[in-house]
Amino acid sequence: MKKLFFVVNPNAGQRRVNRFLAEIIRLFIEHGYSCDTYVTGYSGEATSVLAKTRRKFDLVVCAGGDGTLNETIAGMLAAGMTCPLGYIPCGTTNDYASSIGLSSDVLRAARDIVEGRPQTLDVGSFNGRYFVYTATCGAFAKTSYTTPQAAKNVLGHVAYILEGMRDLTAIKPVHMRVTAGDLMLEDDFIFCSITNSTSVGGILKLDTQLVALNDGKFEVTLVRNPTNPAQLGSIFAGLTTMNVPNDMIHFFSGRKVRVECAEAVEWTLDGEREPETDHVLLENLHSAVRIIVPKDGQSVPFEYTDEEAEL
Repeated sequence: MKKLFFVVNPNAGQRRVNRFLAEIIRLFIEHGYSCDTYVTGYSGEATSVLAKTRRKFDLVVCAGGDGTLNETIAGMLAAGMTCPLGYIPCGTTNDYASSIGLSSDVLRAARDIVEGRPQTLDVGSFNGRYFVYTATCGAFAKTSYTTPQAAKNVLGHVAYILEGMRDLTAIKPVHMRVTAGDLMLEDDFIFCSITNSTSVGGILKLDTQLVALNDGKFEVTLVRNPTNPAQLGSIFAGLTTMNVPNDMIHFFSGRKVRVECAEAVEWTLDGEREPETDHVLLENLHSAVRIIVPKDGQSVPFEYTDEEAEL
């Protein structure tokens, strides 16, 4: 039988996966896999377990939120694992899962893993630490890890928006120099986001026509510090309609992005807090992982090779 390693975060989101574990494991067995299941109990455990494994697997599957996916990918890369990865999204917002067309139905997502196809996707490096889809600082950056889990479970996206609105009262601009290739921008910014996704925290939505998740490039969004109500209105209009760039929002792509701040600031990587730093180098690791996506996926932001287009 083929070998499958199944990582489960039992506390993710509304703990939906717990109700379907037996059915999911039975599905994997019926499709020819012997299934080793590991239930995590603390942050970072998935990375640690996978990084130390010396066993060979044909497939790794993780069930949890975006943080669980981050840990799983980090562990696989650290161990040099090259097998495909299946993702059962059962967190609160599941930004990345939405970006790559995965189902929010737990059993449907599991079935898509055994019936789908592997898709090469980019991963980010943040001063050497892996991230899957977003690195942010400034306004809204703290929202994902300061919103209580109970509130996330009950309110979902609304919890993020409410916390983000409260954060606006404490916005503190940071003087930054951002360099990407030949482009260099220096100004006071209230928000910096380097993404490989179409959605960030349920707040920032990117046009799928502007994004490809396997093109070797990040999308960078920088929001200037508003000094009057008109500028603030321009920011809200730009972020809600993604009619960018405009006079307050810079939007561009880059393979390698350097961010230098006048003072140390907190960052959020895939929804998890990162210690303060004043200097960040972000690099796109092109086609670093293969994540299984539905065969009949539609309107997903991928660039296809000739071979992938024929599948």
